Amino acid sequence: MALIRRRTVLPGFGLTFGIAVTYLGLIVLLPLSALLVKASGLGWASFWRTVGEPRVLASLELSFTAALTAAVINLFVGLAIAWTLVRYRFPGKRLLDAAIDLPFALPTAVSGLALTSLLAGNGWIGRYLEEIGVRAAFTRVGVVVALVFIGLPFMVRTAQPAIADLDRETEEAAASLGAGRWQTFRRVLLPALVPACTTGFALAFARALGEYGSVVFISGNMPSKTEIAPVLIVGKLEQYDYAGAAAIAVVMLTFSFIMLVAINLLQRWAGVRRREAVA
Repeated sequence: MALIRRRTVLPGFGLTFGIAVTYLGLIVLLPLSALLVKASGLGWASFWRTVGEPRVLASLELSFTAALTAAVINLFVGLAIAWTLVRYRFPGKRLLDAAIDLPFALPTAVSGLALTSLLAGNGWIGRYLEEIGVRAAFTRVGVVVALVFIGLPFMVRTAQPAIADLDRETEEAAASLGAGRWQTFRRVLLPALVPACTTGFALAFARALGEYGSVVFISGNMPSKTEIAPVLIVGKLEQYDYAGAAAIAVVMLTFSFIMLVAINLLQRWAGVRRREAVA
């Protein structure tokens, strides 16, 4: 019996796979390879001496700490916003839904200027914060606020489809069996939302880690205090220290890759646990 070839809408595997690999190689792998080659020109001794400078270590610590803090904030706040947009109807819902995408549309430098003018000591919000002893602009707090602003849409837009796909009949069944709200959320809803939440968290973290435009104004760029790694990299590029800039970028790339792999493994583990629970 002759085998019947399955027709697909897109071209065959060979052509699509070749296009995908070629595009990925040119857009992602080639620049990353050039970065590694540039950093390797320093040699191991010079590389570790460059990335081990107190100013570089302080900027890396601030970048990762602020990005992680902003991603955690967006994880909870973004999930609450997504839940509200999906489950409830209220006046101005469409306006709020559209406002979530503003960080995508705004140039990052514009958002940085807007946040600085709001949170500065004489700003609309900053003046009231300083009255209670909180200084936001030109501090680590301002850096986190800027990173929360640019990372929030990633969490919201990732969680919305997952929340919309939740079966409300399952929630009603849990309630009819005597489960409370917290039990229903923890045992029924959370397992279904974990993959989307981890994806949104990873996207928000990755976006915040490499952010430059929205932070460069509000941080104040004080060395070893409020200077993030991307700002330091740009500073080294302006000084024509390309190898030093590449070395710092390689450290950020390595830690980011490790964290993203860990998040993907966690997401896969959560998916396996969910399938086991369903079975």
